[in-house]
Amino acid sequence: METNKLPVQLSAEDLALIRIVQRGLPIVSRPYADIAERLATTERDVIQRLQRLVNDGSIKRYGVVVRHRELGYKANGMVVWDVPDSRVSEMGSCIGRFSCVTLSYRRPRRLPDWPYNLFTMVHGRNRVEVEQKVKEIVDSCGLQDINHTILFSTRRFKQRGASYTAPKNTAGKAGFITLKSTEDTSP
Repeated sequence: METNKLPVQLSAEDLALIRIVQRGLPIVSRPYADIAERLATTERDVIQRLQRLVNDGSIKRYGVVVRHRELGYKANGMVVWDVPDSRVSEMGSCIGRFSCVTLSYRRPRRLPDWPYNLFTMVHGRNRVEVEQKVKEIVDSCGLQDINHTILFSTRRFKQRGASYTAPKNTAGKAGFITLKSTEDTSP
């Protein structure tokens, strides 16, 4: 379930900064200084502005997208679980604690054909390793009686972070655009 927070006012400067960082940080010794130069501001301003955007929830997550295949992790298994609704939050949290799990989220069932309501992505160097990790998750989280299936990836089409800002020059009145901030409170 999503609950709405108050709308967040993002200035044209905020949007310009978000537009740059959502593509990734420049690979230089001082990436924030490089960004500051592009935005005609200071390194300190860039860092403070990013911290404010994180603190007010405009940026929920700030991290790295790792191209796992290049690191030797060739097997990806989307594990779909048919967890009783009353236990989804508990089980999702337990599964999410494993370092091999990069996603753990709830989705609606699509009955009668799709009974699964909890989705987790498990990475490994090969399919056997993924299967072993799933067994470890099952044993550790007490999921022996929970129906689940591992759906292995066969091809990578895209791997990068999402892009959220509107195209350039679409800011609202007075250089501001209003975005509705949401907080996901679902299990």
